[in-house]
Amino acid sequence: MANLYIPWIFLVQTLTLFAKCRGKVPAVIVFGDSSVDSGNNNFIPTIARSNFQPYGRDFPGGQPTGRFCNGRIPSDLISDGLGLKPTIPAYLDPMYNISDFATGVCFASAGTGYDNRTSDVARVIPLWKEVEYYKEYQKKLKAYLGNKKAKNLLSEALYLISIGTNDFLENYYTLPDRQSQFTVKQYENFLINLAADFVKKLYALGARRVSLAGLPPMGCLPLERTTNIMGLHACVEERNKVALEFNRKLKGMVAKLNKQLPGLEAVYVDVYYIFLQIITRPSAFGLEEARVGCCGTGRFEMSFLCNPHNPFTCQTQISTYFGMPSILQRKPIKSSQIMRLKLI
Repeated sequence: MANLYIPWIFLVQTLTLFAKCRGKVPAVIVFGDSSVDSGNNNFIPTIARSNFQPYGRDFPGGQPTGRFCNGRIPSDLISDGLGLKPTIPAYLDPMYNISDFATGVCFASAGTGYDNRTSDVARVIPLWKEVEYYKEYQKKLKAYLGNKKAKNLLSEALYLISIGTNDFLENYYTLPDRQSQFTVKQYENFLINLAADFVKKLYALGARRVSLAGLPPMGCLPLERTTNIMGLHACVEERNKVALEFNRKLKGMVAKLNKQLPGLEAVYVDVYYIFLQIITRPSAFGLEEARVGCCGTGRFEMSFLCNPHNPFTCQTQISTYFGMPSILQRKPIKSSQIMRLKLI
C-alpha cells in the first residue's frame, strides 16, 4: 500500500477504534461544509456547486456528484472503513430515500460555517437548517424503522462534523462586518460557543457519538499563499496560528461537554498536523507539489472556476484525500497508489 494512504489510515483508524470500543456503528450522520458535502448544494440556488468535471472524475462511474473532490470524500471513506456503505448520500438528492439514508446521510453544505452569516456569502445551507433537515430525517426514520429501532440507531450512530474554515476565510477575513464586531480571538470564542450549542442541540435530539474535526493549516491553502505577495507566497503564519488557537479551544470545548452531558462520547479530530506534514514533507507522502492545486493554475481556482478545459488543470488519474481547498500533486502515480487531495 502506498504511503499516500498514511494520513487517511490514521484518521479512519482513529474513528474506527472509537466506534469499536463502544459497539458497532449502524450509521454515519454528517454535518458540515465542502469537506463533507456529498451533493446537497446541487439542489439549492447557489454558485457553490461542483456538479461538473473535473470534479468526480475518479468517483465510481467517473461522474461529478456535487462532492468538491475528484473522488470520494472523508465521510465516504469513514463509512467504508466502519463496514457500512462506501459512499454517503446527500439528503437533498431525490435519487435516494429513507432506506438509503438509514445507514448514512449527509446534511452538509459547501460554503457554510458555524456562523449563519458565513452561509449567506454563497447562499448555502446554514448550520441551523442542517439541523432542521436532521429533525425531518428523524421523523422519516421512525416511520421507516419504528420508534424503538430508530431511537437506537440515532443514539449509536457516529455523527461527523467538519466545519469552520469558511467562517474565517470567506467571512471574517474577507468581509468587514464581523471584523468590526470582533477581534479575531473574540471571533474564535464566538464560533466555539456556536459549536458547543450545535453539539448540545444534537445531543438533545439523541446524538451520543460525535466527532468534531479541527481546522487545517488554512494559511497554507493555495489562495492564501497566492495573496501573500509580500511573504513571497509562503504560508500565512498568522492564519495558521489562528487555526491552532481555534483548535485548542475546540478540543477544550469537547472535553468540557463530555463532562457536562451524560452519555456523550465526543472526540476532537486533529487534521492540522496531518496536513502540515504533507505540506512540509510532500515527498514522504508520494507528492511532488504541495504549494498549488490542480484546478487551472492551482493558485486561486475553485468551484465554477475549476474546469477541465483549462490547460493547467491536472490530467493525472486521482482519488480522494481529506481537505479543504487543496494542496495537490502533479506527479504521475500508479493506479495502485491513487490518492489525492480535494479539487476546490
